[in-house]
Amino acid sequence: MGPSGSGKTTLLNVLAGQLAASPHLLLSGHLDINGRPMSRGGYKIAYVRQEDLFFSQLTVRETLSLASELQLPDSFSPESKQKYINDLLFKLGLVNCADSVVGDAKVRGISGGEKKRLSLACELIASPSVIFADEPTTGLDAFQAEKVMETLKQLAEDGHTVICTIHQPRSSVYAKFDDLILLSEGLMVYAGPAKEEPLSYFSTLGYQCPDHVNPAEFLADLISIDYSSTEGVFSSQKRIDELIEVFATRVPINDCTSPVMKLNGADMGAKTGRKSVVKKRSGPQGWWRQFQLLLKRAWMQAFRDGPTNKVRARMSVASAVIFGSVFWRMGRSQTSIQDRMGLLQVAAINTAMAALTKTVGVFPKERAIVDRERAKGSYQLGPYLLSKLLAEIPVSASFPLLFGTILYPMSRLHPTITRFAKFCGIVTVESFAASAMGLTVGAMVPTTEAAMALGPSLMTVFIVFGGYYVNSDNTPVIFRWIPRVSLIRWAFQGLCINEFTGLEFEQKQSYDIQTGEQVLERLSFGGSSIKDTIVAQGRILMFWYWTTYLLLKKNKPKYQPLLPPPSAPTESHATHQLQEILSENGIAFSNFSS
Repeated sequence: MGPSGSGKTTLLNVLAGQLAASPHLLLSGHLDINGRPMSRGGYKIAYVRQEDLFFSQLTVRETLSLASELQLPDSFSPESKQKYINDLLFKLGLVNCADSVVGDAKVRGISGGEKKRLSLACELIASPSVIFADEPTTGLDAFQAEKVMETLKQLAEDGHTVICTIHQPRSSVYAKFDDLILLSEGLMVYAGPAKEEPLSYFSTLGYQCPDHVNPAEFLADLISIDYSSTEGVFSSQKRIDELIEVFATRVPINDCTSPVMKLNGADMGAKTGRKSVVKKRSGPQGWWRQFQLLLKRAWMQAFRDGPTNKVRARMSVASAVIFGSVFWRMGRSQTSIQDRMGLLQVAAINTAMAALTKTVGVFPKERAIVDRERAKGSYQLGPYLLSKLLAEIPVSASFPLLFGTILYPMSRLHPTITRFAKFCGIVTVESFAASAMGLTVGAMVPTTEAAMALGPSLMTVFIVFGGYYVNSDNTPVIFRWIPRVSLIRWAFQGLCINEFTGLEFEQKQSYDIQTGEQVLERLSFGGSSIKDTIVAQGRILMFWYWTTYLLLKKNKPKYQPLLPPPSAPTESHATHQLQEILSENGIAFSNFSS
């Protein structure tokens, strides 16, 4: 327990081996499990964080089933896994919502307390002996908070060791604690048994808990700084400094005899009658099995995302109708040449931006879930990324096809089935490339807001060099590489080749354009084919996919290594000589600092 900023979460991260790495940080000390040094990732340890992150379209049962398939060894039969899941649902009070979707801000799902218990259930899949919970009651009402703490208490009675941080619990929650560490400004104020012992300890120091006052509130107020006035700040700071100093003198920092400060298997199990032994974790499933499971999850998430899919479908229909109305039934006049080029450019931009904004708006949130699951060792990056790409192909292809089906006949582009099929194929491949670019942007920046700012800005550059505004032959030398990697340029070029090839226009003057091939020559698209543009888009697509993989690989959460504590300075040869000289003269030798 402790006020905000006292170091509770930092301490929990250190104990769980998940303190974010920093070049400006040095972490040293001893961390033992069952009396032996802990090796990161070698033991079954669960960590329930403050944020509950799940795939929103999956039900509670499906979420637990997938976690069990990924984490439990193959020795478990499907029947035993199902029984294990049912036992967890019953144990954590999730039976009533087992077949409800988890939900998010867009989709109504389970409550906050149920999400917290679901987080616990997911962590319990691997049957951990130690459970770390970072402020598990944050954001919950009093009733839900107590239910969560009752669940943690039951887990402790079942033989798990539960170590959690909490800010200021109600008295009924405080009464459930066995041991307590009070932190203030990163230092310990108290460490020992909970309940009445802390009150007795502080009463000996002159701080008596008033009658009918929540002990947790009294302790929290005692170790918090009062910022209401200057005098309050100085007096509370002085009080806290004295409490820290008194505790440090009574319990030296290197003394591990406190029941809280020394946690081993025998001590932890003594209170429950069971020995809590930290078991070593098993490895993840094989590559192919991971891919199958993740493909199933990605498929369900993509197809069940009704709100997003409905919005994309409506936008595709609306934009196609608007553009089709503006470019309604284009003829073969000289002015229609500019109209056709404008329509094709708009079609390329609209398709790319729709796919990009959808991906950058969703992927950063999903990445947070994936990073957490990968940190637990549930699966590898390759199966996840491949499964996501394959599962989203049908959904991602449907919207540009819907867009082209409406726009093409309304604007009366080249009226043949073959040309229509090629038009839809070009914009579909472009949509895939834009989605891949969105994945890269989402993997590059940490938040959705940053991705939404970076993605469209990058796409604007590709639009400028997309072949409509600046002819590639007139592009400055230092920028000529940009059209080659612009997905807008290749989509626009392919659409123009598909539309203008074989097309003839009405001619009133001798200098008028007669054929579509002349238009392609003026756009510097002559001599190229639709196949060339598709291949170029395919290369861009693979470039963005590969870049996404490398970025996710590089940006995998890294944790600060725990170094051994600095050893005492060894005595030098000169010190030994000095000791011998002093001893010969009958002078007692004492250690010198220099």
